[in-house]
Amino acid sequence: MTVLALDNVSKSFGPVEVLHGVDLALEPGEVHALIGENGAGKSTIMKILGGFLDPTLGQVLLDGQPVRLTSGPEAEARGIVVIHQEFNLAPDLTVAANVFLGREIGGWRLDHAAMHEATAALLARLDTRVDPGALIRDLSVPDRQMVEIAKALSRKARVLIMDEPSAVLTHREVGALYRQIDRLRAEGVAILYCSHRLDEVAHLADRITVLRDGRVVRRAMRGDLSEDGMAAAMVGRELQDFYPPKGQSGDEPALEVRGLTVPGRVRDVSFTLRRGEVLGIAGLIGSGRTELAEGLVGLRPAGGEICVAGRPVAIRSLRDAFAAGLAYLTEDRKEAGLLLDKGLRENLTLATLERFGGWRIDTRAEDAALEQATREFDIRAPRRDIAAGKLSGGNQQKLLMAKVMLSDPRIILIDEPTRGIDVGTKSQIYAFIRKLAAEGRSLIVISSEMTEVIGLADRVLVMREGRLAGELSGSEMTEDRIVRLAMGVTGEAA
Repeated sequence: MTVLALDNVSKSFGPVEVLHGVDLALEPGEVHALIGENGAGKSTIMKILGGFLDPTLGQVLLDGQPVRLTSGPEAEARGIVVIHQEFNLAPDLTVAANVFLGREIGGWRLDHAAMHEATAALLARLDTRVDPGALIRDLSVPDRQMVEIAKALSRKARVLIMDEPSAVLTHREVGALYRQIDRLRAEGVAILYCSHRLDEVAHLADRITVLRDGRVVRRAMRGDLSEDGMAAAMVGRELQDFYPPKGQSGDEPALEVRGLTVPGRVRDVSFTLRRGEVLGIAGLIGSGRTELAEGLVGLRPAGGEICVAGRPVAIRSLRDAFAAGLAYLTEDRKEAGLLLDKGLRENLTLATLERFGGWRIDTRAEDAALEQATREFDIRAPRRDIAAGKLSGGNQQKLLMAKVMLSDPRIILIDEPTRGIDVGTKSQIYAFIRKLAAEGRSLIVISSEMTEVIGLADRVLVMREGRLAGELSGSEMTEDRIVRLAMGVTGEAA
């Protein structure tokens, strides 16, 4: 019998209807994948099922009966648990305190030892080394995701709704997540799984529902729909030439790095970035990729020599980097890249306010810049004054890219350019990157997706344990070679 369902559900925000007559059924012991481009309506469906939004028309059915879920806690009390893509954690509390927040053991006299022990057991099931006593704000992004998953597992869910749970995880952590999904499925839990990783949808899903523009456009059972078929159904067309053709970079050095060291993170890294080149940086999470980029742009203390267009530069802050023609797109657009409660205009011009009048802002000039950025980067928003946090992940990433490019940098460092972004928008981002290179700009792209690094980059640097493990180009750029360098293994040991 169906546990949770949507029956002919529509949802409107003001005059804009974002869901149109959606039917969706979650069965016990089944993984039901919900896929679609950013803005297709997936998040709205999850929020309705999780009690965070009411449908405008239609109804939610629980065990076959109409039900009105008025809040997330009420849905949880009925066995419906959501793992959000945006972390729902208290940064100044410990891991154990977050896992049991609102369900503390011991009543008015909290039993911290029992909560610590129970949290340790949950984390052990996920094969993660996170300390239950650590503060959330001290954890990496992947470790925070594992805490969110542990918190959900502690809820004893009948229905588990997972929104991009693997987007920031290592391969080892993804394996642990898959094992828990298999265990929950065997226990009869109904799972709604939303992911832009179509390979894992093909691997995990018993049933697939494809959304496009707020409507269900395809339903399929396991094995009935290939990854290419999923992508075509999502975007309404075949995806040809997913990665744009690579250009011809010049021989002129744009950036020369010698002996860059970030204390405790990166040791003695040297490389050259050429004019018009896309240089990929690969490696396992924790290998020092992000710390290298942050050291280059002054977000971390770093030693070594940096030359831009043949001239030595001293970069001690992000302002120094901007002055030298460098720009950085952070991997965490929600916490470090954008002000989610501010509008598009404020986000776009924040880093370059001096161009718009400094203390007395020329809002007309800002509006003109936003109009141009919206057109050039295809930022899709129902209105210009909407908060950035209300945009889809893909449109947030486009806004962040437009914000960074407003300073007209010659060298751009992009960390995880397409994390949590659908296949159609990925293709757009790739085209933007190649267009910038064709203009003579030089780019460094850091990515956990090896196919992305190989498809985009002219050369690939592979990092391991804070050091440069090797450089690959041309036919050498294969997943096998990257993995071997990243893990420090050769021959049969790989």
